[in-house]
Amino acid sequence: MSDPQNSGPNGPDADVPLSPEAKAILKKARRSFAISIGILLLGFIAIGFALVYRVMRDSPPPEVAASISTPAGAEVISAVVADGTVNVTYRIGGVVTLALFDQKTGELTRTVVIGAAAP
Repeated sequence: MSDPQNSGPNGPDADVPLSPEAKAILKKARRSFAISIGILLLGFIAIGFALVYRVMRDSPPPEVAASISTPAGAEVISAVVADGTVNVTYRIGGVVTLALFDQKTGELTRTVVIGAAAP
């Protein structure tokens, strides 16, 4: 075992300059350390992106009303969920009507008469 008084930063050889070989070895060790730390940081960043992606991807779907009421005897042509509304197109008595319902509550917000159907 070495004597602690003769080695370390306060030992008798503390003021002796390093040889070119020792400097090259220290430079190589520092470069290797910097590369491994860089790879480690890139790995942590990739894990962070993966976690954020999973959280954003697995968000619950928007709420949609359980039922929507159309007039009795109406023939539904189409129904589309878009921009927070449920758009229902139906035909009743030869007249085509577009009804806009609130997506969450199912309440009728607006009706638009498109026109009479051809006989």
